[in-house]
Amino acid sequence: MKRRVVVTGLGIVSPLGVKLEEVWSRVVNGESGIRPISLFDASAYSVRIAGEVPNWSTDGYVAPKDVKRLDRFVQFGLVAGIDAVRDSGIDFSKEDPYRCGACVGTGIGGLLEIEIQHRRLLEKGPERVSAFTIPKLMPNAASGHISIEFGLRGPSQAVATACASASTAIGDALRVVQRGEADVIVAGGTEAAVTTLGLSAFAAMKALSERNDNPAAASRPFDADRDGFVLAEGAACLVLEELEHAKQRGARIYCELLGYGATSDASHITQPDKEGTGAAEAMRRAMRDAQVGPTDIGYINAHGTSTPLGDQAETQALKNVFGEFARQVSISSTKSQLGHSLGASGAIELVLTTLALCRGVIPPTINYTTPDPACDLDYTPNVARERKFAHAMSNSFGFGGHNASLVIGVLKDA
Repeated sequence: MKRRVVVTGLGIVSPLGVKLEEVWSRVVNGESGIRPISLFDASAYSVRIAGEVPNWSTDGYVAPKDVKRLDRFVQFGLVAGIDAVRDSGIDFSKEDPYRCGACVGTGIGGLLEIEIQHRRLLEKGPERVSAFTIPKLMPNAASGHISIEFGLRGPSQAVATACASASTAIGDALRVVQRGEADVIVAGGTEAAVTTLGLSAFAAMKALSERNDNPAAASRPFDADRDGFVLAEGAACLVLEELEHAKQRGARIYCELLGYGATSDASHITQPDKEGTGAAEAMRRAMRDAQVGPTDIGYINAHGTSTPLGDQAETQALKNVFGEFARQVSISSTKSQLGHSLGASGAIELVLTTLALCRGVIPPTINYTTPDPACDLDYTPNVARERKFAHAMSNSFGFGGHNASLVIGVLKDA
């Protein structure tokens, strides 16, 4: 029998702030975290907007002497992990360290460090490249530093499945706890790709919105006038814990992580399957794993990136899975407010989905003004909605054809 896994801690770093309640309040109120880029001079770029983490600081989390050894994506992940652990109330000094671990996804890793050191190599020569380069840019640096921070000696790993990275990491962590290989895993995702190269590369693909004159309205999932996603940064972590372990220490339990499903489109390296076939199967697998059916799901936090093809494919996938009930389930894309943080997005969205379940509030899809006949479901346009529900789903789909779906539910029979 699979062991039951619950969520006992949440941490978030986002364009709408870094404190859980602050971010939740701003999301529910329909605020946007999309602004003109300030991290570098973007005046010569075709895209000049992004979802930056405002006023970023590691004060209170990382010793000043250690900050220079951490790429921005690692800083985000470490802070989100520390906040999640603090929120959970767990004292790892009282735990068996070999029964505790970390699993953190990232789509790109230390892109900023790559840019900095490449520039240094060209301008100053190979002897001036930093000895910290590899430890800063490697994708597993975030999970490694979280493990070091708390002395977690159990499974520690990184996952890279593009924009599905965080959801895949959380799903992998779920399996580790279910199998009995660990009792507690700090799981999530982190990304800091709002850099000169990151912005240029995505812009060259024509994947980004060019609404530079109206940043707050640029991310508009499922709207007929959407013109691409908005690049963003951030991180989120959740403390996943075996149910009996959590109960024994008197933990506050947010919800139960019930199911995980993953598939591959196996069709195109960047474009989604137009029929959403792989995405649909990931959702079905997550529900089978959770032992729930389509009519049990009250809310879906959609991948909803604001791209013409992606939103249409996800809508079709939802119709394929949920049938007529697809028009009754509440759906929203919080990327409308936060932008697309790539490998971190699935964790950020699962944190918000967890709060939606606990608070009985559906976050809105802002900037939804012009209905698209190909996207005709209930996307909770512009205004949050009160609704009690027992189960929710969070979807993540990434370049490479990676699909991941997670199902959570109110804790029952415990």
